[in-house]
Amino acid sequence: MLDKVVIANRGEIALRILRACKEMGIRTVAVHSTVDRDLKHVRLADESVCIGPAPSNQSYLNIPAIISAAEVTDAVAIHPGYGFLSENADFAERVEQSGFVFIGPRPETIRLMGDKISAIDAMKRAGVPCVPGSGGPLGENEDDNLAVARQIGYPVIIKAAGGGGGRGMRVVHSEAALPNAISLTRSEALAAFGDSTVYMEKFLENPRHIEFQVLADDLGNAIHLGERDCSMQRRHQKVIEESPGPGIDEEVRQRMGKVCADACLEIGYRGAGTFEFLYENGEFYFIEMNTRIQVEHPVTEMVTGVDLVKQQLLIAAGEPISYKQSDIVMRGHAIECRINAEDPETFMPCPGRVTRFHPPGGPGVRVDSHLYDGYMVPPNYDSMIGKLIVHGENRAVAMARMRTALDEVLVDGIKTNIPLHQRLLRDSGFQSGGTNIHYLEKMLKKRK
Repeated sequence: MLDKVVIANRGEIALRILRACKEMGIRTVAVHSTVDRDLKHVRLADESVCIGPAPSNQSYLNIPAIISAAEVTDAVAIHPGYGFLSENADFAERVEQSGFVFIGPRPETIRLMGDKISAIDAMKRAGVPCVPGSGGPLGENEDDNLAVARQIGYPVIIKAAGGGGGRGMRVVHSEAALPNAISLTRSEALAAFGDSTVYMEKFLENPRHIEFQVLADDLGNAIHLGERDCSMQRRHQKVIEESPGPGIDEEVRQRMGKVCADACLEIGYRGAGTFEFLYENGEFYFIEMNTRIQVEHPVTEMVTGVDLVKQQLLIAAGEPISYKQSDIVMRGHAIECRINAEDPETFMPCPGRVTRFHPPGGPGVRVDSHLYDGYMVPPNYDSMIGKLIVHGENRAVAMARMRTALDEVLVDGIKTNIPLHQRLLRDSGFQSGGTNIHYLEKMLKKRK
């Protein structure tokens, strides 16, 4: 087993990793920026190391500083959490070259799946259904690009090969708009990801966002843990997630889950990962793979009883997955609401001091948050301050519990998006299940 782990992240995911390590008897090192010295996991870790000032490029994205922290504390492994360097192949490579264990996939796998074009090619070879598209990067010849779009059929979407998080994409409805859209997306991709490569796909009008959780080890084992519905999104950012997906039956779940698990073996995957799909008219279309733990992993944990972070640690230590596919049974229904420090109407970030925090409780309620009374939410990072997760024997019970939990939670001193979640949990469309990825945007536009 790993003896000591550096947690190369902050906030609720850092605290989540620390808790898993403590349960497994693994010592922890918290790295932090100067403004994060009072984070809960920093106070609870066995050791802590300041790795730089507040800007993330000088701290949480500072590869030499993080590796130095592992060296001076005699740690043996580094867990990147999500965001920051979690899907940075160069970081994973530097970690391993420095003699430490990277708790995640191999660098070459991260590179393969981090480039959307190579990822799609790999998935096609593995038999995973993909969205009709250009089959490779778009060239500079305008006539060729127009011909590709005609073959696919409008509307199409232009995507950055190195994109993610909803950035670097543009929907095109006509030939006249295509050349300019490609040019603009290239410019955005270069600025955001340092790579101007773009490709084209068919734009599905009303899809849902369905993703499958997988685990794979170095011993030839790979399993899936069912699906999550992440369709409730704003500007391509997930707001609410649930598992299982409404209307996804067991036969479809097992068939698609097996496709994903088999693909893990095909590409030599290691660790926890997520295959993301657009789902429309009963068909799945691969869009990307996240080679890390997901923000929404708790809903899968709640319905399967599997601790995904513990499995990450075991796999990184060279152990086999603790479960066989036949052990995975989805029981009940789980829902997660992402709680952000932001204005619920304008969505502008609202950093500041939390004067009072009271989490909800009761059966089936889980709160993953680093908040406490007096905590100062800094303006330097993502605005998410926690996740509220509930579990019930069915979706109706889970939704009722979530409504109660949202009414109970108390965060004073800053604004949060809790009022938005309260509206959504009482919205008839969401209550009926199966809403598409455009539902929330349309709802907000109509309300405005």
